[in-house]
Amino acid sequence: MRLYFSIFLIALTLFNCKSESNLLSTLYIGTYTDGDSKGIYQFQFNSETGALTEKQLATTSVNPSFITYSADKNYMYAVNETENGTVSAFKVETDKTLTFINKASTHGEHPCHIAINEQGNKAVVSNYTGGNFSLHTIKDDGALNEAFQVLEHKTDSIVSHAHSAQFFKTDLYATDLGLNAVFNYRLSNQTYKLISPSIVDLENESGPRHFSLTNDGKYIYIINELSSTITSAKKTENGFEFIETISTLDDDFNDASYCADIHLSKDEQFLYGSNRGENSIVVFKRDVTSGKLNKIQNISVHGDWPRNFTIDPTGKFLLVANQKSNNISVFTIDETSGKLSFLNAVEFPSPVCLLF
Repeated sequence: MRLYFSIFLIALTLFNCKSESNLLSTLYIGTYTDGDSKGIYQFQFNSETGALTEKQLATTSVNPSFITYSADKNYMYAVNETENGTVSAFKVETDKTLTFINKASTHGEHPCHIAINEQGNKAVVSNYTGGNFSLHTIKDDGALNEAFQVLEHKTDSIVSHAHSAQFFKTDLYATDLGLNAVFNYRLSNQTYKLISPSIVDLENESGPRHFSLTNDGKYIYIINELSSTITSAKKTENGFEFIETISTLDDDFNDASYCADIHLSKDEQFLYGSNRGENSIVVFKRDVTSGKLNKIQNISVHGDWPRNFTIDPTGKFLLVANQKSNNISVFTIDETSGKLSFLNAVEFPSPVCLLF
C-alpha cells in the first residue's frame, strides 16, 4: 500500500511540475546600457498569475534597444543603438540564455528597430539618426551577412528619421518620422524597389513611428509619435485608402505626449497603443468590417515613459516597459471588452523592448 501511495505522490509531483512549466514562458527585455543594465535580460512569466520571476542576464550587449526572434525562435537579433550602428545575432540556448554569434554594420547611426521576414532569411534594420534602412540576409546557422542593400531616405532639406519597418510577403513597409511618411518597397530581382514614397497621406508633423498590419495585410494602423494619433488605411488594388486619423489621448489630457508602440490583440478585435507623457495605454475596439476604431479606454501604466509593450502568448496579459521609471507593468486583458486592469509591476533598469 505504501508503495502505491509513493508512486502516486511521485506521479502527482511530476504532473504538477509539468503543469506549472506549461504556464511559464520566457520574457526577454532589451535595454539601454548607460546605467545599471548590462544587456538583454530574461524573466519567467506565469500565464496564470501574471507574475514575473527568475530574473537573469541572458547576454551582455551594448544598448540592445530592440530585439526580435528568428522565424523558428532558435535565434535572436538585437540592434546596438550606438553612433556606429550594429546589429547582433544570438543563439537561443536550451536554458534560454543567449550565445553571441556575430554582428554586422547597419550603415547608419542609432539603429532602433529590427524585423525578420516570414521565411527567416532576411532582416531589416531602421537607423533613426542615420535616416536609412539596412537589409541583411541570414545564414542557416543564424549568422547575419553584411547588408546587401541600404535604403537611403536622407534629403538636403528634411532630416530623415527611419523608425521601423516590416516585411509582408514580397512587400516592405517602412516608417520615416522625419519625412512624415510610410514607404512601400517591393522585392524584385533580389533587391527592394520603391513602389510608393507615401502609402497614405498623413497630417503635417504627425511623425509615424510604428505600425500594425492585420494578418491578411488588408488594414494598416500607424501610430504617430508627434501628433499622438493613429492613422488607419485599407489595402486596395491601387495601394492604400485612407480611413481615419484618431487621437490616442484622453479627451481631458492637454499636456505634451508622444506615442511609441502599437499592437493588435490576438483576435484583431482590439488595438493598443502607448502614450509617453500621458503615460498610458490607449485601447480601441476595432470594427473588423470597416477597419474603424472606437476609443474605449486610457489607463495609467503605473510608471513613466511607456516605450514598448507586448501581449503574452495566451493573449490574456499585456506588459509595458516603462523606460524612465525603471519598471515593467503587467495588465490583465478582458477577453470580452478588450479593456485592461492593472495587476502588478516589477522594478527593472531601463526597459525599452519586451519579447515573448
